[in-house]
Amino acid sequence: MSDAPRLLVLWCPDWPVVAAGAAVGTPPLAPAAVFSANRVVACSAAARRAGVGRGMRRRDAQSRCPELVVHQHDRDRDARLFEPVAAAVEQHAVGVEVVRPGIVAVPVGGAAGYFGGEATLAERLLDEVSANAGVECQIGIADGLFAATLAARRAAFVAPGGSAPFLAPLPITELDQPGDERGELVGLLTRLGLRTLGAFAVIAERDVAGRFGRDAIVAHRLARGLSQRPPLRRALPPELEVTEEFETPLERIDEAAFIAKTLGERFFAGLARHGLACTRLAIVAVTASGEERVRLWRCAEPLTARATADRVRWQCEGWLTAAPGDRPNSGIVRLRLVPEELVGGEALQLQLGAMGRDADAAERAGRAMVRIQGLLGPEAVLTPLLDGGRTAAERARLIPWGDPRATATADAPWPGRLPAPSPATVFRQPVPAAVRGAGGREVECTMRGELTELPVTVAVDGEPALPVISWAGPWLHRPTLQAGSPPGVARMQMVLADSAANRHRPLILAVTLGPNPQWTVEGIYD
Repeated sequence: MSDAPRLLVLWCPDWPVVAAGAAVGTPPLAPAAVFSANRVVACSAAARRAGVGRGMRRRDAQSRCPELVVHQHDRDRDARLFEPVAAAVEQHAVGVEVVRPGIVAVPVGGAAGYFGGEATLAERLLDEVSANAGVECQIGIADGLFAATLAARRAAFVAPGGSAPFLAPLPITELDQPGDERGELVGLLTRLGLRTLGAFAVIAERDVAGRFGRDAIVAHRLARGLSQRPPLRRALPPELEVTEEFETPLERIDEAAFIAKTLGERFFAGLARHGLACTRLAIVAVTASGEERVRLWRCAEPLTARATADRVRWQCEGWLTAAPGDRPNSGIVRLRLVPEELVGGEALQLQLGAMGRDADAAERAGRAMVRIQGLLGPEAVLTPLLDGGRTAAERARLIPWGDPRATATADAPWPGRLPAPSPATVFRQPVPAAVRGAGGREVECTMRGELTELPVTVAVDGEPALPVISWAGPWLHRPTLQAGSPPGVARMQMVLADSAANRHRPLILAVTLGPNPQWTVEGIYD
């Protein structure tokens, strides 16, 4: 039985392209794409027919479609121009939640009962958005935001309790939605042979938790048709709301941007003091004439201070720049942030530089790092950066604090590199090992990547040999051959049964190709 609420999701296809085209007057049927960091983040249907796809480099996209109209990604523009769509939906339904620019969600129960059914409600919303906002959209209804969003992309109405069967045949790539950043997880699941959401859903939750990280647990709940997180069952402190009043009414966008930053930091700090994080935020504005505007923002991940400030800024900008008949009658004199849905603060992964619970912690930490560098030199404070490489040790490099964190070789193909996930422990110097097959014969790897024996036992650094439960690989790497250079190496992932410690030991091993193999352990998984 699903624990997810029944939602209607209205989806505007390719919204970043639609918003960019509306801002500059591009013909709606022209092939167009929106780029960020020189890669496609969204493209129109005409561009997709020409072979352009999300994640493609600009040069490749333009070579496939020379007439492609190029736009730069602008999240503020997308949010500002989406406000009329959300306002149009709000004409017929209460509790409208903006998931992200291009997608709004509405609780179905009350509105569907008032209009005489879900289908009638959907028709009214389609007509309202088309007439008042002038954009095309699709609607889907299902239990839970994830299932309802995928239903909207297929214009499907899923029966109550039918989200899990609806999701089961869909490809596993649906987990990698814009903004979710699950591409690495999806790639790993695909390599493991899990090609549909149903194949992932049937795995026991304890097995997923033992093998993958937190993001995979969330994805597993979504694949099963459940809510993204279990509800937070604890009494909430009453002082979590944040209110700001203005003597001079707020009417300018630059003033709104400054206020949004301050409010976002205060709101985030208040939640952090109670060990909480917000996933659904209500932004309430009161004007000088007494008019009240309310907008809900639903978030896939718990809001940080910056993400909160972004949503406050987007919403204020959307209100203040709306058409004359839709904008407030006067300036804003009060802004209030209300946490509508909360999760435990452990769901929010903070990085170095965003530590602490008050708004100035990041700045204080930065000043402290710079002072240490001034006393001991730039190399005294290093931060890790994940870059390209074949081995786990090569992928992580340390750079001085404050240096640009641009990766140098992460996009290179790196043939023979180890697939995700990365090991928890990586040795500076590989540890010698002995891998043997049936009868105690040493296992070799040929130049073609074939093992001469099936691995049966592994002895690490002279310890007693442990039996091999499972293994994957080998992955070959042959460097450019020169006189005296080694012929290459192969890497494998193996799981050993350690009966003495009553646990399994997953390892990364490397072996030189050809006769007289040299086996080493490069890393250990937790």
